[in-house]
Amino acid sequence: MSLLEHESEAPDDVAARGEEYTKGSGHLIWAAVVATVLVSIAIGLYVWAGQKPPVAVGSIEQVWAHPMHTETSGFDASGAPMPKQSYDQILVFTRVKLHNQSDKPLFLHQVMANATLDDGIHTSYAATPSEYERVFAAYPQLAPMHGSSLPSEATISPGQTLEGTFVSAFRLTQQQWDARKNLDFTFAFEYQPTLKLVPQSAVIAQ
Repeated sequence: MSLLEHESEAPDDVAARGEEYTKGSGHLIWAAVVATVLVSIAIGLYVWAGQKPPVAVGSIEQVWAHPMHTETSGFDASGAPMPKQSYDQILVFTRVKLHNQSDKPLFLHQVMANATLDDGIHTSYAATPSEYERVFAAYPQLAPMHGSSLPSEATISPGQTLEGTFVSAFRLTQQQWDARKNLDFTFAFEYQPTLKLVPQSAVIAQ
């Protein structure tokens, strides 16, 4: 028997050894896939556990807009004549529901209406309940929009829903108001993230 014959291997031996290598590689691939899946699940659970639902939710129930043209009397507080001034404004009446879905009380301390126009965002703070009532006393024709006023500083207990109406005013003409691009409302709570709500129905012109 020659030296060449001694050093050669049978074809069956070579095939068997290749099959063993292939089996080993397959196990490594499956192990890597399983490890990747487990890591992905662990990351997902960590992110999910770290996310908390918002402390407050709510909805804008109705919005009415009333244009007004105001002109001063031409006299100051002492009765002396002064130049008359006139301006246009839009009174926005909004009925809202706010719900505390946390386990701690929420302290509402600021409400804002935000109208987006071509020149940017115009923000108007909600009037206090006393100012809200004075509007209806001064303009009886607005009575159809009157409702229970939303407290300007209210405490919402856990699980409680607060509902009320507030008024805000924009120094805009009717044309500028009609050309707005967006309208939303911001509700600020002490020590908690603000809540932004968008009306789901069209603004009613009055």
